[in-house]
Amino acid sequence: MHILVLQHARVEHPGVFRDFLAEDGHSWTAVELDEGETPPPLDGFDALWVMGGPMDVWDEDEHPWLAEEKALIRDAVEGRGIPYLGLCLGHQLLAEALGGTVGKAATPEIGVMEVQLTEAGASGVLFDGLPERFNCLQWHGAEVSQMPAGAQCLATSPACAVQAMKWGTRAASAQFHVETEADTVANWAAIPAYAAALEGALGADGAARLQADVEAEMDRFNEMAERLYINWMQMTAQAGA
Repeated sequence: MHILVLQHARVEHPGVFRDFLAEDGHSWTAVELDEGETPPPLDGFDALWVMGGPMDVWDEDEHPWLAEEKALIRDAVEGRGIPYLGLCLGHQLLAEALGGTVGKAATPEIGVMEVQLTEAGASGVLFDGLPERFNCLQWHGAEVSQMPAGAQCLATSPACAVQAMKWGTRAASAQFHVETEADTVANWAAIPAYAAALEGALGADGAARLQADVEAEMDRFNEMAERLYINWMQMTAQAGA
């Protein structure tokens, strides 16, 4: 499988998923949209992954390429049926590209927090093998306020109703992060918008506190990431059979 990966910050990449892709012999091409890179044609790619980023889906005046990115996602998912995985901003972009709504979160989530699978999530392929409730890394101030028509909510939390969703048979996304690595918190905390949000939520020593919390969960995060990766691959293979 050759995957097109859209990135919005150079340090916000597929994280530990890169190890799983390499082990299985899959290849991927990253496009750094925030640095002015242009995505290549979708022909020749077997999947589309869209990562997180410090901008919001509505920041098209500041980042005009967001409109083109949404059109590309819509073409890939709705038009071509290309398998899709979106994380954080990639989750929100999928929702808006397909006709859903994204807005400011009433309660931003930053830290290691719990999410709960819905009935659809607990019985579906994507979260197979994961517990009904699990901790994950949250770092967002926007959320999907209305899913696109036909979407299923797979996970939720008290502060964010749509923590994960599935659209059709090949597109899935999550608001939260499990792709974390040892340097993830430090790298993301160096992004000004993330640093400000982190300090506002956890105080002046927020980066150190979050690093400690993530380190305590790292083994479990990596296990869940591998399970999600395997499940996503299985989900797309079943849909294409």
